[in-house]
Amino acid sequence: MIAPKDRLIVALDVPRVADAQALVERLDDAVGVYKIGLELLFVGGGAFARGLVAAGKRVFFDAKLQDIGNTVERATANIAELGATFLTVHGTDRKTLDAAVRGRGGSELKLLAVTVLTNLTEDDLEEQGIHMSPARLVARRAWLAAEAGFDGVVASGQEAARIRDELGPDALIVTPGIRLTEDAEGDQARVMTPARAIGDGADYLVVGRPITQAEDPRAAAEAFVAEIAAQA
Repeated sequence: MIAPKDRLIVALDVPRVADAQALVERLDDAVGVYKIGLELLFVGGGAFARGLVAAGKRVFFDAKLQDIGNTVERATANIAELGATFLTVHGTDRKTLDAAVRGRGGSELKLLAVTVLTNLTEDDLEEQGIHMSPARLVARRAWLAAEAGFDGVVASGQEAARIRDELGPDALIVTPGIRLTEDAEGDQARVMTPARAIGDGADYLVVGRPITQAEDPRAAAEAFVAEIAAQA
C-alpha cells in the first residue's frame, strides 16, 4: 500500500537549481517524490538529483529518452548509477524500450514508458500521421512497454482505467496533467482531478505549477495529498 503523500510527484520544472532547491526546502517531506525534467537537467539537474538521493529523497528522472539503442542503454545505466527511483523513456518503439531494460541491468530503477503526452489531442496525432485516438495509442504503447519488461507507463488520467484493466494490478501508472477542480488547465489537454485519477487506477500523480507556483507550495501540496488520501 502506497502512502498518500508518496503518491504525489512534484515536478521541479523551474529554470535554475537554486529555485528547485528552495522548493524542496519548503516542501520537504510533504511529498514523496521530486521530478527533475528537461528544463532543469540542462542547468545542473543531474548533480542536483544526486544530492537529493543522498539526502534520502526519491527522484523521478524525467529524461524521456529516445535515441539509438546504444545511447539509450548507456544513458539508462548512468541514471541507474545515480540512484533515481524512476526514469521515463518514450514508448514509441521496441528497440528503445529494450535498450533501456538492458541499461537498467540489476538495479532497482523503475522504467516508465511515456505513452502520449498530455498536451496532445487526436488532431495533433493526425498531424503526425498517426490515425488513432490518444486512448487507443496509449493502450498500444502500454502493451509494448509491458512486453519489453517495463515497470509501468506515464499516461493521462483519462486512460488510467483502461490501462489498469488491460495490464492488471502490478503495472505502475503515473499520471500527469493533474489539477484540483479550481485549478486552471494551462497547456494541458487531457486533465483530471486527483480523486478521479486514483479511483481509475493511477498509482502516482505528477503535479507541477499548481504547487510550485502557489503562494504557499507546501499548503498546496498538502491539499493534493488530502484529496488523494480521501480516495485511496
